[in-house]
Amino acid sequence: MTVFEKGKATREAYGKAILELGLENKSIYVVDCDIGKSCKTLEFAAQCPDQHINVGIAEQNAAGVAAGLASCGKIPFVTTYAVFGSMRMLEQIRQEVCYTHLNVKVACSHGGFTPANDGASHQGIEDVGIYRTIPGMTIITPSDYESAYNLVKKAAAMDGAVYLRFTRDAVPCIYPEGTDFEIGKSMMLKEGKDVTIISSGDVLSFAYNAAEVLEEKGISVRLIDMHTIKPLDKEAVLKAAAETKGIVTVEDHNIINGLGSAVCEVIAEKGGCRVKRLGIQDRFGESAPYKNLLKKNGVSVEDIVSAAENLIG
Repeated sequence: MTVFEKGKATREAYGKAILELGLENKSIYVVDCDIGKSCKTLEFAAQCPDQHINVGIAEQNAAGVAAGLASCGKIPFVTTYAVFGSMRMLEQIRQEVCYTHLNVKVACSHGGFTPANDGASHQGIEDVGIYRTIPGMTIITPSDYESAYNLVKKAAAMDGAVYLRFTRDAVPCIYPEGTDFEIGKSMMLKEGKDVTIISSGDVLSFAYNAAEVLEEKGISVRLIDMHTIKPLDKEAVLKAAAETKGIVTVEDHNIINGLGSAVCEVIAEKGGCRVKRLGIQDRFGESAPYKNLLKKNGVSVEDIVSAAENLIG
């Protein structure tokens, strides 16, 4: 089912999905933080002007406005960058949205290192970890255009707070058009018995390429797209632990409290296998090309291959 085609950015998929949702359902709102061009909501604003509110560069206000809309039965999508959506307005999301169980979606572009040349101030490397600690928050990190498009639609249909993480640059198209996803249920891209690789977001394509290299060396790889970080698909993790010799997690996020930590928590409680976490090594980013930043933190095809070989060696 997996194919690689010309890359598209996941934020582009958000723009397409949110426009379709807005045209179909007048309860869908976008609360913009004055970055509609970057987050691809300009067409929504043009075609659904009565459902679009631009609060300016005022993320706390955006969260408050969204909470107010949700309390009136609307379905607001607060739209900004990951670094601002996870930190600047965190208190308002915690108190006004999650504590009160309101139906607000936080849709953030530029997650992880993808704002590469913009430097550490714009690189949201802690966002998933921050939102993992907030009760009642669902966290979704799509890996390509099709998964982002589908999961935005699924997020709009569910009741409750959701954090959606998109990235800036184009990434390979992994899934064919029309692929269906389920929030909280991972996707197995490859079945294998020697080692498991679990990834999500932009770097899933790295993991896929690494799996192919390992298979050429005679190593059977199970590759899992864990697009929902919370609630985590614990069943898939425990099954991988029981049926393979080790798990490698790969993410564009701080190594602390992200995907790798979530997987390790499951394994620590139940036991089963060793886990090697690949991600940002608890350091701030800097201004540099995207792949260079990842490589400096040990996230590349070669690093994934090496980690897998060491686990089963």
